[in-house]
Parts: sequence; structure tokens; C-alpha cells
Amino acid sequence: MEYLNLCVVFSCWMACADSLGSSDTPKAPVPIPHDKMLVVTVATEETDGFLRFMQSANYFHYAVKVLGLGEAWKGGDVGRSIGGGQKVRLLKEAMEGLAEQEDLVVLFVDSYDLIFAGGPEEILRKFQQANHKVIFAAEGLVWPDKRLADKYPSVRSGKRYLNSGGIIGYAPYINRIVSQWTLHDNDDDQLFYTKIFVDPLQRESLNMTLDHKCQIFQNLNGAIDEVLLKFGTDRVRVRNKVYDSLPVVVHGNGNTKMYLNYLANYVPNTWNYEHGCSHCDDHVLDLSQVKEYPNVLVGVFIEQPTPFLPEFFQRLMTLDYPKDKLKVFVHNNEVYHERHIQKFYEAHKNVFKSFKVVGPEENLSQGQARNMGMDLCRQDSTCDYYFSIDSDVMLTNAQTLKLLIEQNRKIIGPMVTRHSKLWSNFWGALSLDGYYARSEDYVDIVQRKRVGLWNIPYMAHIYLVQGSALRKELKERNYFVLEKLDPDMALCKHTRDLTSHREKESPSPESFHMLRPPKGIFMYLTNRHNFGRLISTANYNTSRSNGDLWQIFENPLDWKEKYIHPNYMKIFTDNDIEEPCPDVFWFPVFTERACDELVEEMENFGSWSGGKHEDKRITGGYETVPTDDIHMKQIGFDKEWLHFIREFIAPVTLKVYSGYYTKGYAVMNFVVKYTPGRQSYLRPHHDSSTFTINVALNNKNTDFQGGGCRFHRYNCSVDSPRKGWSFMHPGRLTHLHEGLPTTNGTRYIAVSFIDP
Repeated sequence: MEYLNLCVVFSCWMACADSLGSSDTPKAPVPIPHDKMLVVTVATEETDGFLRFMQSANYFHYAVKVLGLGEAWKGGDVGRSIGGGQKVRLLKEAMEGLAEQEDLVVLFVDSYDLIFAGGPEEILRKFQQANHKVIFAAEGLVWPDKRLADKYPSVRSGKRYLNSGGIIGYAPYINRIVSQWTLHDNDDDQLFYTKIFVDPLQRESLNMTLDHKCQIFQNLNGAIDEVLLKFGTDRVRVRNKVYDSLPVVVHGNGNTKMYLNYLANYVPNTWNYEHGCSHCDDHVLDLSQVKEYPNVLVGVFIEQPTPFLPEFFQRLMTLDYPKDKLKVFVHNNEVYHERHIQKFYEAHKNVFKSFKVVGPEENLSQGQARNMGMDLCRQDSTCDYYFSIDSDVMLTNAQTLKLLIEQNRKIIGPMVTRHSKLWSNFWGALSLDGYYARSEDYVDIVQRKRVGLWNIPYMAHIYLVQGSALRKELKERNYFVLEKLDPDMALCKHTRDLTSHREKESPSPESFHMLRPPKGIFMYLTNRHNFGRLISTANYNTSRSNGDLWQIFENPLDWKEKYIHPNYMKIFTDNDIEEPCPDVFWFPVFTERACDELVEEMENFGSWSGGKHEDKRITGGYETVPTDDIHMKQIGFDKEWLHFIREFIAPVTLKVYSGYYTKGYAVMNFVVKYTPGRQSYLRPHHDSSTFTINVALNNKNTDFQGGGCRFHRYNCSVDSPRKGWSFMHPGRLTHLHEGLPTTNGTRYIAVSFIDP
């Protein structure tokens, strides 16, 4: 019996001990269900920023209540007053119906410059861990009244000051705060919240704190250097490296909206390494399904002397878009190009729906001209799109216009770059003074290692604007001359400023960040396709009739496309090279255009040598076997010609004369003119070269009769030269040759004695 009693006592004692022990050990709180959370925001208009906010909210399945849609904004004007009180008033009205829900967590955030980086479960967990009833976002700058700085509680580490762009708390407590609002819509919301927070009694009774270490809210103003992108498998986060936190809400307050745009190009799932661009096909238009194509006004701007302008117009004609849906406006600021435009106009004036040309005689500035182009669309209610393109853009993709329209953005440009360079038509970031700065992803975008749609701060040269945007958000016409900036910079600055909205922002030394009525236009760049390239307009010499010939260094790809024979590459791919005589090779090298322009330049120069033995142009002043010629050096074309030899002749040399590596050097480079009345033939001779090239510059039987070349040792003649084709033959010893008589007309050939 005693043993039994002892067991009973021991069991009771153990039960009590367990009970006591369990009371000393805190239990983990029950997680707040995500359906007990409501996101509240204010947006009087559905701007691009608001739509982006909603896209991130929908991705995480947040329940969002939007206040103020369609209501006139009365919360203040940027640069003139503080404000934002309208947000508090709207929240106060909304909370009156939610105040009784004690277990409801309300998250109030701005929307035009804010995105979510995490979901409801994460934000509720972090809210519970903070163990407060209300948490405000924090930042390192005090605004709007610096005199209140000392009233803030001191913090050992973290951000000390309140930002009203993010608040989370239980509904009754949020209601107790906003119910104190008795001010006007244009009074300051952040000042209102600040005065409540710095009051020790209210701070304690409402159990309020700040998110000092950015666990929930990341305000970017004054903190750009603290944050970086953290790429995950499925989505991308913003990481605060100072506090080693992953904020859930990212707010581009102050002068950081462009940086938020950069972050939002990735966060939360816009682009990542595994899946690429996840939103590129959102809201697209399918032109194959429309009954009638949109009307487009094409604005062409020739603001400086531009190489390859005829080719630019030719590419414009090859755009795969119904020409009866296109109107064309051309502003030409260069007298040099009037002949090019006139030729194009005469050939195509009836192809387009309308064709208007404004020339240099109008004396318009570039800004005025660009305003005029946009006005033509702005004032025409049937104009669906305005497509602006500068003459230095070579569109190689005939689908460009369709592809841009289908992306369905208010402003979008195709990426174009300089051939083999990082120079492009956009900037990924701006410096503090509003000029170029390289973003972390710029090189990858230019090299198309990252492909997608990119929200950018600056673009130029080529872009598409929706006509409705011109008639609404961009209805002001003078922004091309804003602050005397470059017109494209002025346009982009104006467009960026439209995204600076009515929300409360913190100050910087450069400016007050007040409030602005929301409009909001994002500028997008797409590199989803290869669209074309930018050509260089530097060092373009308009003193020459055919300045494009001299562009072999500045624009080598365009030079090759215009001047190198389309069958040139078959020499290497098809082993297709003719040998009409032993060790004499015959191959295509120049287009007819190259031949014609080179002859024209020589005739414009006009100082033919006359085939005299005395020749001061060469060493020694005496030519044994003279020709009636002009040297390339005389027209300033020697460097370009030697580069042509190294780029396009040397590879052929290596193919046909195996094992010989030419230096590609020549002293004697000239164009010869054969006519019956001056010099019709050339007597047998050897060339002072290792090998010689001889390019026919015009057509036999059309431009001249007779002509050709005879090689004595082999009793072999080539008497039917083809325009743009070159002979290549050894110079010394083996290939004694003569120029056969030209019996009628004028024959031109280009000759080089290579490796003398």
C-alpha cells in the first residue's frame, strides 16, 4: 500500500513538473492565415506603374483593395507643395468598415512606384515576428520636417525615420491612427504619420515600430548602394546586403524610380536565367487576327550628313507593312541629301497614303521638326501609331514595325547597335546629372545574352508611340526643347517625369520630391529579335559626290553590303573561282554601284595623266610603260583602297596561291582610262609586283568595244572582262601581258601592283 501511494505521489509530482515546464517554454504563435490579410492602395488612374504593381500583387495572390480610382487627384503638385493627404482620407474612409475585424491585417502601400518581391505568408510571418501591432516602413532620411528628427527614438542599427509608403498592422490599430485625420487632401500624409509616431504615448498605446532593418519594406531613396538582385530558380529577389534581409515590398521613392524600373525588369518573375522573359507575351496584339491594320505615321529625320541614305530608304520600302496604311513625314536638314530624297520621293510618292517632305529651306531646329512630326499624328484621330526613325538606323528586319505594334506598349523601341560595338540606341541607367551611366545588365542586353522587354530611362534614334498616348499623356508638344537638352534626351526626360507621381517621397539635396498628378508612361526596349544596326555618321565627307565609298572604316558592314559583289563569298564556300589562263584567276569583287561611283569620282577629279612617261607622282619621276590614269592617292582614297585589298583581296590570294601570305601593300593603285582618241592599248610589259589585280569598272559592248588582256607566254587572252570582276595574276617574270586595243567608247579598270 505504501508503495502504491508513493507511485501516485510521484506521478502527480511529475505531472506538475511537466505542467510548470511547459508554462516556461514559449509556444510558437499560430501563423496568421493569408486570407486574413488585405492590401490597400490608392490609385486615381491605372498608370503603367499601377499595372506593374498589380501584376506583382497578382503573382503572389495578394487580395488588393484599390481606393480612389476615377477620383480627381487633389493631393498636391510636384515642386510647389507637400501633400498626399488624400491618401490618408481615402484610407480613413475605407477603415471605417474594417475596424471591427480584430484579426485582419491591413497592408497599406503606395502603388505607382512599388512592387512586391515576396508573398503574403512571408510578410505575415515577418509581421508576427516583429511582435507589434503596427509597423511603418523606415528610411535613412527625415522628411518633411527635419526639426522632428530628434524626437525619433534612437536605434542602435538600422534606419531611424518613418516613411509612409508602407504600413502594416491590425485593422483596429490602423483605424485608430487614420481616424485622427482632420486635415485637407493636399496636406502632408507623412508629416501626419510622423507626428503620431514620435509621440511616445501614442507610440506605446498603438504598439508601433519601424521596420528598421528592411525585413518587410525596402525604400530605395538613399539606399541604392545597399541593394542588389538575388537570382533564384523561379524568381528574383532584392537583397539588402547591409542588413542581410530580403524585403517583401520594394518602394522606389524619391529619385529612385528609374532604379526601381531596373529592379522590376527582374523582380519578382519578369526575367531570370532559367526561363528568360516571362511577361514578354502579356497583352500582345496579334496582327494576323485583325480585320484592318493600324494607321501609322512614319517620321523620318535626317539631321546630319548620313552615309548610305539611299539604302536607308530602300530598307524603309521593304518593311512588311501595307503601304496604304503608312503616311510618311520626312525632315531633311542637309542640302547634300536633297538629291537622294527627291529621287526617293519621285519613285514612291504615290505608294504611301501621304508623303510630306520638309527641307533645309524651312530652317527648322531638330526639336521643332520632331514636334511637327508628332503633331501630325497627335492632331489626326485616325493615327494609331507614330513611328519615329532617324536616318542612321539600318533596319534589317522587315517585320520590325509589326513586331513593335504587337508588343502593345505606349512607347517601345527596337534595340539597334553599332556593328561589333557596345554603342546602342538606349541607356540602361542615368547618372545623377541625367546623362549616361552603364547599368549592370547593359552589356548582356546589347549582346543579347539577356533577351526580353526592358523598362529603360532613355532611348533614341527609333521608337514607336501609340497615337492615343500622344493625344493624352504626351499632348504637350514643347518637350523636345526642354531645358535646351538634346531633343531625344528632352523627350525621354519629359516621359520619365510623367512617372513621377503623387506619392510621398523623401528629399535629396538636388530637389524637393513633392507630388505630381499621376500619368505614368514607361519606355520599353525590346531585343527579342535582331532588328538592325546603327551606322556611324562621324567623319562623313559631303564634299564628295559619293561619300559612302570612304566609309569602309566607319561602317564596314554597310560598305560591304553596298560595294562588294553578292557572289564574292562563293569563292570560299563553293570553290567557285575561274582560271581562264594558267595562274590567272578571275572572280567577282565589286558591285556595279561600286564601279560606277569609283569611275564618277575619278571623272569628277578629272586630272588624267595622259599616258606620259614623265610622271612626278612616282619615285624617279619616270614611268616606263605609262597609262592614262589617276592614282587613288590623288582623290584621297589610298588608305581605303589598301584596306579593301587586305580585307577582300588577301583572302583570295591565300586561296589561289597556296602558302603565300600577302602583306596587302601596294604603292601603285590607280584607275586607267582607255579611249581610242587618247590611249587605246598598253604594250607588252611585266608589272613591278608580286601579283596584280585588275578590276573591270564598266561593261564591254555597252560602254566600249574591244579591250581585254593577253598573256604572251601562254598565248592566252581574256577579252570579255565582266564589270566588277577582277583578274589576279603574277606580276614579275612569268606573266608578260599587254592591254588589247579599245576600239570604241571608254574602258575603265582599277589596278594595283601588290607586294612590289
